[in-house]
Amino acid sequence: MAAAAKIKVTQIRSPISRPAWQRTVLIGLGLNKMHRSRVLEDTPSIRGMIAKVHHLVKIEEAR
Repeated sequence: MAAAAKIKVTQIRSPISRPAWQRTVLIGLGLNKMHRSRVLEDTPSIRGMIAKVHHLVKIEEAR
């Protein structure tokens, strides 16, 4: 079975002065402080969450 693709998501902006739901999405991604990174599976649900807060995060391919 092939390994699932992984992406690295890093929070680069603060959720201060943003709607509460955007902070909730960041917490759902495992991000709650600046410059924290998480390696997540590249699934449609994760991509949808990233799309909601694309202006607050940086996405890279995980190595």
